[in-house]
Amino acid sequence: MRAVVLAAAALALALSACAPATDSSEASGSSRPGAANVDVDTPALRHLKADAGIAACAPGDASQVEDGLPSVTLPCLGGGPDVNLSSLRGPMVVNLWAVWCTPCRQELPILQKFQQKHGDKVAMLGVDYNDTQPEQALGLAKETGVTYPLLADPQARLDYKSPFPSLRGLPFLALVDADGKVVHQEFVVIESLGQLEDLVEKHLGVAL
Repeated sequence: MRAVVLAAAALALALSACAPATDSSEASGSSRPGAANVDVDTPALRHLKADAGIAACAPGDASQVEDGLPSVTLPCLGGGPDVNLSSLRGPMVVNLWAVWCTPCRQELPILQKFQQKHGDKVAMLGVDYNDTQPEQALGLAKETGVTYPLLADPQARLDYKSPFPSLRGLPFLALVDADGKVVHQEFVVIESLGQLEDLVEKHLGVAL
């Protein structure tokens, strides 16, 4: 029992270390300072995106399903079409990350490896979440070799949007099946390619 308690405490500490700084305005539920002014599509950002070789965002054409991704439309990081998450279908891995999240920096190269190895079977989508630094985000994507599509949610609109929980820490992973349902979601740090492959095979039933 003591080992379980200590493990839970360690996980809570890790997630809290990966949470953005808060202030009284956030605690009261008001908008995050400056979030509304974040422009994720400028000529400079488009140049950075092209230089990093990041793929274009692809909106879906399906309708919302029960237990599917939230009906929230997000802009494409670095320019491109907006995407309503509820219109997307899998099999797909959705990863929420941010510049301020240290474990996210460590797992991004692994997610890219998954995309390179299994992208023909399972799509990968990143969401730069609660992050007001789009230039640095694109720089991090280039540094870690990420080329799969990236959306941006600088206002944290996905927080508490069913079926997602309160997103107070990162990284966050969601697995979407071919019908558009979120079949698995958790706060988890992907530490190896095999770890992600096991999750996908277990929850999405895709043979890799």
